[in-house]
Amino acid sequence: MSRTIVVTGGATGIGRAVAERFRADGDTVVITGRRAELLEKASAELGAQAVVCDGTDPDQVRRLVEALPGEVHVLVNNAGGNTDFSAPGDGDLAALKNNWLANYDANVLTAVLTTTALAPRIADRGAVVHVGSIAGTRGAGSYGAAKAALATWNQDVAAELGPRGITSNVVAPGFTAGTEFFQGRLTGERRERLLEATMTKREGEVGDIAAAIHFLGSPAARHITAQVLHVNGGALTSR
Repeated sequence: MSRTIVVTGGATGIGRAVAERFRADGDTVVITGRRAELLEKASAELGAQAVVCDGTDPDQVRRLVEALPGEVHVLVNNAGGNTDFSAPGDGDLAALKNNWLANYDANVLTAVLTTTALAPRIADRGAVVHVGSIAGTRGAGSYGAAKAALATWNQDVAAELGPRGITSNVVAPGFTAGTEFFQGRLTGERRERLLEATMTKREGEVGDIAAAIHFLGSPAARHITAQVLHVNGGALTSR
């Protein structure tokens, strides 16, 4: 049976890989994002539907829900990223406040608004998957704090939707190539440090993350909920 999958931030990187993975199953996939041109290009290449939506804007999220089918089987909250790469270091507290709020908006509120708006339409025994980060455990300023908040809030989502058989989990990538995360600022030296921290001695790939998300959205994972699944090549262990 074909299902309906919604992937926020689905035009590039991990989101696009997730959309591609579900499309390979024959599912109907709806991708969202703020950049209309990238979104339309990706939707044409993937055979997905596209809805332009800034997940921090309640009005746009409401319009997204109106554009969706009556039932959604899997919601993947992938929109986000580190908005704090250009944070000032000169003690400007107003700028610091804005940087922290921007990361919270991008990584937590997008998921909160989208999940809350879509919850009535998520099919019983469906799934919600949030994209977190190794930074939510390791720490990385406002970005790490936001991803930690996302993982904590996920427990509330799992408890609220669990009686309907709906699961809610976080997939937390480590260093992953093929994304826009570093915004062109990744130096060769830092890349080598990130690789050395892994046990597999390789970069993560967007397909690695997509595979984990695909599993958590599958019928095989209906009794896995309120968890954080780390996909980082052993750069962070659970023991």
